[in-house]
Amino acid sequence: MINLTSPVVVRNLLERFGLAPHKQLGQNFLCDGNIIARIADAAALTKEDAVLEIGPGLGALTQQLALRAKKVVAVEIDSGLIPALEYTLSGLDNVKVIHGDFLRCDLSALHEELGGGPFCVAANLPYYITTPIIMALLESGLPVKTMSFLIQKEVAERMAARPGTKSYGSLSIAVQYYTDTELVLRVPPACFVPAPAVDSVVIRLTVRPPKIRVDDTNVFFALTRAAFAMRRKTLANNIAAGGFGLSRTQAEGVIASTGLRPDVRGEAVSIEEFARLSDAIGAWKTAE
Repeated sequence: MINLTSPVVVRNLLERFGLAPHKQLGQNFLCDGNIIARIADAAALTKEDAVLEIGPGLGALTQQLALRAKKVVAVEIDSGLIPALEYTLSGLDNVKVIHGDFLRCDLSALHEELGGGPFCVAANLPYYITTPIIMALLESGLPVKTMSFLIQKEVAERMAARPGTKSYGSLSIAVQYYTDTELVLRVPPACFVPAPAVDSVVIRLTVRPPKIRVDDTNVFFALTRAAFAMRRKTLANNIAAGGFGLSRTQAEGVIASTGLRPDVRGEAVSIEEFARLSDAIGAWKTAE
C-alpha cells in the first residue's frame, strides 16, 4: 500500500494529481500513522463488519479500515480526489468509493451498499460540517453500531459535556440521548497537512437505545434547543420565547412542577430533568 503517513508522500501525491487542500471543504490530511490506527482501533472492528467512511481524503484511514473490516464504503465530495483514491486504494478489493455529498446522499441506498445490516462509521470529519453529519446519522434510524471520528477538540468536548459546565448544551444532550461518548485522544495540529489552527480529538460514540423515555421527542429536542438559545437567560425566559405557547409565568409554573427551581438556567438541567420537563410541557399543551 502507498504510505500515506508521510507528509512528504502526501505532498508529492497532491502535486502528482494536481491537487491542493480546499479550505472551504475543511481538507486537512492526517499523516500520523499511530493516530490513524487509533481511529480505526476505536471502531473495534471485526472481519464481519461493514464501515461507512465520510470524507476519505487521500485514503489513509480508508486503508486501515479495509485491513480490519469486511467492507468499506467511502463517500468523497471532492471529485479531484477520486483519481488519487483509485491510486492509493488499488489492491484493496473490499473498498468502494462513492463520489457525492454525504448530506445529500440517499442513506438507505448507502445502507444497502454496506450490506443492509448493522454497520460502523469512521471519519476525519471536516470541522465546519461535523454536527450536521453526526446528527444526520443519529436521526436516520439506521442500525449504526459505533461512530469513531476525528473532530475539532471544542466540538468533541461539547458532545461529551456534563451539566454545570460551559461546554454543556443542546448538542451534548442530542448526542448523549443516542450514544455513550468517549474522548479517546487529543491530536495536535502538527499531525496534519496542512496544519489546522485548532487541536483535534478522536471521539468514539457507541450507539444504544435511549436511556430516558419521553412522550414526544419533537417537544424534547425543541425544548433543549430553546433552553440554550440565550445562555444567560433563565430557562423560563427561553421557553417563553421558544414557541411553546407559554408565558414566562406559565413556564415558571411548569418548571416548578417538575421539582426544578423556577429561575434555573439550562446549563444546570440534566438530560433526565429535561425529559420530565418536556413531558410536563406536552401535558400542559394537551390540557389547553
